Amino acid sequence: MDKFTTLEGVAAPMRTINVDTDRIIPAKYLKTIKRTGLGKSLFAEMRYREDGSENPDFILNQPAYRQSKILVVGDNFGCGSSREHAPWALADFGIRCVISTSFADIFFNNCAKNGILAIRVAPEDLEKLFEDAERGANATLTVDLETQTIRGPDGGTLHFDIEPGRKHNLLNGLDEIGTTLERGSTIDAYEQKLAAREWA
Repeated sequence: MDKFTTLEGVAAPMRTINVDTDRIIPAKYLKTIKRTGLGKSLFAEMRYREDGSENPDFILNQPAYRQSKILVVGDNFGCGSSREHAPWALADFGIRCVISTSFADIFFNNCAKNGILAIRVAPEDLEKLFEDAERGANATLTVDLETQTIRGPDGGTLHFDIEPGRKHNLLNGLDEIGTTLERGSTIDAYEQKLAAREWA
Protein backbone atom coordinates (compact mmCIF):
# COMPACT_ATOMS: atom_id res chain seq x y z
CA MET A 1 0.00 0.00 0.00
CA ASP A 2 1.35 3.45 -0.91
CA LYS A 3 2.27 5.73 1.96
CA PHE A 4 0.18 8.82 2.56
CA THR A 5 2.26 11.75 3.75
CA THR A 6 1.46 15.01 1.93
CA LEU A 7 -0.99 15.29 -0.94
CA GLU A 8 -1.37 18.35 -3.12
CA GLY A 9 -3.97 18.32 -5.84
CA VAL A 10 -7.20 19.63 -7.29
CA ALA A 11 -10.24 18.98 -5.12
CA ALA A 12 -13.55 18.17 -6.79
CA PRO A 13 -16.76 19.26 -5.02
CA MET A 14 -19.71 16.85 -4.75
CA ARG A 15 -22.39 18.35 -2.54
CA THR A 16 -24.76 15.39 -2.87
CA ILE A 17 -25.53 13.77 0.51
CA ASN A 18 -25.95 10.05 1.23
CA VAL A 19 -23.88 8.86 -1.74
CA ASP A 20 -23.92 5.11 -1.23
CA THR A 21 -21.36 2.57 -2.37
CA ASP A 22 -23.60 1.47 -5.25
CA ARG A 23 -23.36 4.98 -6.69
CA ILE A 24 -19.60 5.01 -6.12
CA ILE A 25 -19.22 1.70 -7.99
CA PRO A 26 -22.40 0.01 -9.32
CA ALA A 27 -22.91 -3.67 -8.53
CA LYS A 28 -22.47 -4.84 -12.13
CA TYR A 29 -18.77 -3.94 -11.90
CA LEU A 30 -18.09 -6.10 -8.84
CA LYS A 31 -17.22 -9.30 -10.67
CA THR A 32 -13.49 -8.69 -10.36
CA ILE A 33 -11.33 -9.25 -7.30
CA LYS A 34 -8.55 -7.11 -8.76
CA ARG A 35 -8.00 -3.65 -7.32
CA THR A 36 -7.08 -2.17 -10.69
CA GLY A 37 -9.24 -1.19 -13.64
CA LEU A 38 -12.22 0.02 -11.60
CA GLY A 39 -11.45 3.73 -11.96
CA LYS A 40 -13.20 3.92 -15.33
CA SER A 41 -16.41 2.73 -13.65
CA LEU A 42 -16.23 5.12 -10.67
CA PHE A 43 -19.60 6.90 -10.33
CA ALA A 44 -20.56 5.22 -13.63
CA GLU A 45 -24.28 5.97 -13.41
CA MET A 46 -23.53 9.67 -12.91
CA ARG A 47 -20.50 9.94 -15.21
CA TYR A 48 -22.02 8.30 -18.27
CA ARG A 49 -25.25 8.55 -20.24
CA GLU A 50 -27.25 5.49 -21.28
CA ASP A 51 -25.46 5.42 -24.67
CA GLY A 52 -22.08 5.27 -22.89
CA SER A 53 -21.07 8.84 -23.66
CA GLU A 54 -19.85 11.11 -20.91
CA ASN A 55 -22.28 13.27 -18.99
CA PRO A 56 -20.69 16.73 -19.31
CA ASP A 57 -22.53 17.95 -16.21
CA PHE A 58 -20.84 15.44 -13.90
CA ILE A 59 -18.03 17.05 -11.94
CA LEU A 60 -15.25 14.58 -12.78
CA ASN A 61 -15.98 14.95 -16.51
CA GLN A 62 -15.32 18.68 -16.40
CA PRO A 63 -11.83 19.65 -17.64
CA ALA A 64 -10.73 21.27 -14.38
CA TYR A 65 -11.51 18.16 -12.33
CA ARG A 66 -10.48 15.23 -14.53
CA GLN A 67 -7.23 14.81 -12.59
CA SER A 68 -8.69 15.40 -9.13
CA LYS A 69 -6.90 13.69 -6.25
CA ILE A 70 -9.26 14.93 -3.52
CA LEU A 71 -13.04 14.79 -3.18
CA VAL A 72 -14.99 17.20 -0.98
CA VAL A 73 -18.32 15.45 -0.47
CA GLY A 74 -21.69 15.75 1.27
CA ASP A 75 -22.71 14.12 4.54
CA ASN A 76 -22.83 10.34 5.05
CA PHE A 77 -20.62 9.46 2.11
CA GLY A 78 -20.09 5.75 1.44
CA CYS A 79 -23.28 4.52 3.08
CA GLY A 80 -25.07 1.37 1.92
CA SER A 81 -23.36 -1.96 1.33
CA SER A 82 -19.89 -2.73 2.64
CA ARG A 83 -18.22 -3.36 -0.74
CA GLU A 84 -14.48 -2.74 -0.65
CA HIS A 85 -14.61 -2.12 -4.39
CA ALA A 86 -15.72 1.46 -3.59
CA PRO A 87 -12.32 2.60 -2.25
CA TRP A 88 -10.62 0.44 -4.89
CA ALA A 89 -12.43 2.43 -7.60
CA LEU A 90 -11.59 5.76 -5.96
CA ALA A 91 -7.91 4.84 -5.65
CA ASP A 92 -7.72 3.51 -9.21
CA PHE A 93 -9.16 6.79 -10.51
CA GLY A 94 -6.49 8.67 -8.51
CA ILE A 95 -8.47 9.85 -5.48
CA ARG A 96 -6.30 9.63 -2.34
CA CYS A 97 -8.34 11.80 0.04
CA VAL A 98 -12.06 12.24 0.71
CA ILE A 99 -13.33 15.00 3.01
CA SER A 100 -16.81 15.18 4.56
CA THR A 101 -18.61 15.75 7.84
CA SER A 102 -19.47 12.04 8.11
CA PHE A 103 -18.87 8.67 6.51
CA ALA A 104 -20.41 5.24 6.85
CA ASP A 105 -18.19 3.33 9.30
CA ILE A 106 -17.35 0.39 7.02
CA PHE A 107 -16.48 2.65 4.10
CA PHE A 108 -14.39 4.86 6.42
CA ASN A 109 -12.38 1.84 7.59
CA ASN A 110 -12.06 0.39 4.08
CA CYS A 111 -10.54 3.67 2.89
CA ALA A 112 -7.74 3.46 5.45
CA LYS A 113 -7.08 -0.18 4.53
CA ASN A 114 -6.55 0.91 0.92
CA GLY A 115 -4.38 3.99 1.40
CA ILE A 116 -7.13 6.61 1.16
CA LEU A 117 -7.32 9.27 3.85
CA ALA A 118 -10.95 9.94 4.82
CA ILE A 119 -11.16 13.15 6.84
CA ARG A 120 -14.07 14.25 9.02
CA VAL A 121 -14.48 18.02 9.46
CA ALA A 122 -17.06 20.33 11.03
CA PRO A 123 -19.92 21.55 8.79
CA GLU A 124 -18.57 25.10 8.66
CA ASP A 125 -15.14 23.82 7.62
CA LEU A 126 -16.68 21.61 4.95
CA GLU A 127 -18.52 24.62 3.50
CA LYS A 128 -15.24 26.53 3.29
CA LEU A 129 -13.63 23.57 1.51
CA PHE A 130 -16.58 23.38 -0.90
CA GLU A 131 -16.02 27.04 -1.73
CA ASP A 132 -12.33 26.36 -2.33
CA ALA A 133 -13.08 23.29 -4.46
CA GLU A 134 -15.56 25.17 -6.62
CA ARG A 135 -12.75 27.33 -8.02
CA GLY A 136 -12.12 24.85 -10.81
CA ALA A 137 -8.48 24.55 -11.88
CA ASN A 138 -7.51 26.79 -8.95
CA ALA A 139 -9.11 24.41 -6.46
CA THR A 140 -5.81 23.07 -5.15
CA LEU A 141 -5.70 21.79 -1.59
CA THR A 142 -2.68 20.51 0.31
CA VAL A 143 -3.34 17.75 2.84
CA ASP A 144 -0.53 17.09 5.32
CA LEU A 145 -1.16 13.98 7.38
CA GLU A 146 1.85 14.47 9.66
CA THR A 147 0.64 17.89 10.83
CA GLN A 148 -3.06 16.97 10.33
CA THR A 149 -3.77 20.08 8.29
CA ILE A 150 -5.56 21.04 5.09
CA ARG A 151 -4.26 24.18 3.38
CA GLY A 152 -6.50 25.98 0.91
CA PRO A 153 -5.57 27.92 -2.24
CA ASP A 154 -5.53 31.18 -0.27
CA GLY A 155 -3.20 29.77 2.37
CA GLY A 156 -5.88 29.28 5.02
CA THR A 157 -5.35 26.16 7.13
CA LEU A 158 -7.76 23.76 8.79
CA HIS A 159 -6.81 21.18 11.39
CA PHE A 160 -8.35 17.70 11.41
CA ASP A 161 -8.37 14.86 13.93
CA ILE A 162 -7.37 11.29 13.21
CA GLU A 163 -6.94 8.22 15.41
CA PRO A 164 -3.20 7.66 16.07
CA GLY A 165 -3.13 4.05 14.86
CA ARG A 166 -4.86 4.95 11.59
CA LYS A 167 -2.43 7.84 11.10
CA HIS A 168 0.57 5.59 11.73
CA ASN A 169 -0.63 2.99 9.24
CA LEU A 170 -1.32 5.52 6.49
CA LEU A 171 1.99 7.34 6.99
CA ASN A 172 3.84 4.04 6.73
CA GLY A 173 1.72 2.43 4.02
CA LEU A 174 0.57 -0.40 6.24
CA ASP A 175 -2.57 -2.42 5.66
CA GLU A 176 -3.73 -4.99 8.23
CA ILE A 177 -1.16 -7.56 7.10
CA GLY A 178 1.58 -4.95 7.16
CA THR A 179 0.57 -3.91 10.67
CA THR A 180 0.81 -7.53 11.81
CA LEU A 181 4.23 -7.98 10.19
CA GLU A 182 5.46 -4.78 11.84
CA ARG A 183 4.79 -6.45 15.18
CA GLY A 184 6.48 -9.67 14.12
CA SER A 185 9.23 -9.64 16.76
CA THR A 186 6.70 -9.09 19.56
CA ILE A 187 4.52 -11.91 18.23
CA ASP A 188 7.54 -14.24 17.93
CA ALA A 189 8.62 -13.46 21.49
CA TYR A 190 5.14 -14.22 22.80
CA GLU A 191 4.99 -17.50 20.85
CA GLN A 192 8.38 -18.57 22.25
CA LYS A 193 7.29 -17.68 25.78
CA LEU A 194 4.06 -19.62 25.32
CA ALA A 195 5.89 -22.65 23.93
CA ALA A 196 8.35 -22.63 26.85
CA ARG A 197 5.46 -22.52 29.32
CA GLU A 198 3.76 -25.47 27.63
CA TRP A 199 6.92 -27.59 27.85
CA ALA A 200 7.63 -26.62 31.44
